[in-house]
Formats: sequence, C-alpha cells, structure tokens
Amino acid sequence: MLIKVDENDPRPIYAQIVSDVKDQIRQGMLRPGDELPSVREMAELLGVNLHTVHRAYQKLRDQGVVRFRLGQRAKVSQLRSSPVDDEQIRLQIAEPLSRLITEAYHLGLSASDFKDMVEELLNEDSEGRENR
Repeated sequence: MLIKVDENDPRPIYAQIVSDVKDQIRQGMLRPGDELPSVREMAELLGVNLHTVHRAYQKLRDQGVVRFRLGQRAKVSQLRSSPVDDEQIRLQIAEPLSRLITEAYHLGLSASDFKDMVEELLNEDSEGRENR
C-alpha cells in the first residue's frame, strides 16, 4: 500500500489519505478484507501526526469503506451491493460533480467535451479492473 501526501495539494492531509485509500480500492490494489497499516505505522510512513491518520481512518469507517475490530487493524469492507440513499449520493457525488462542471466551463471545455472526458475515464477504469 503506497499512500502519497502532496504538500502542494490544497486538501487537508487526512482527506488525501481518504482519497488515496478509496482510489486504491477502486483500482483493485486493495480488496475487501485487506488490512491497512496501523495508525502509528501509517503516520510514520507519511511523516504526519497520529491524529491526522486517525481522522482519516475514522472518515473511512464513517463512510463504510473500512471496518474496525477491537485489537485489530482496520480492514477494507465489502463493497456495497446497492447504492446509498439519494441524499448521500447528492452530498458525495452530485455537489462535487457540479463544482467540476463549473471548473470545466471556466477552462473552456464544452459540455460535450466534458462528457467525453468522463466517458473516457470510466472506460479506462473499467478496462483496468477487467485486466486484474
């Protein structure tokens, strides 16, 4: 498991950790049941505060991405069999996507070009998962 922290990234470090773990799950590098490093190990690997990693792990737990058992390391949860409720989808997907659409607009990207880019990325992701 290789998590990267980018000092130039405007997101807080805990958010970068959350994003990297989720991305590694999506890419198949982490699978349900895989253990994450302990909070202490992750903090040492990244050179960050224990509380930062603890916060990231709590967010991942709250989102159902990992699970904890007393005395054990965090483990990757089983993937959802069905989508969460509409409110959660709106908060976690629709609002950030709307911000991306605004950014694309201000970069001069047409709606068609934006759709093509999303489709291309989704296809690359699907192909990558099929080859694992």
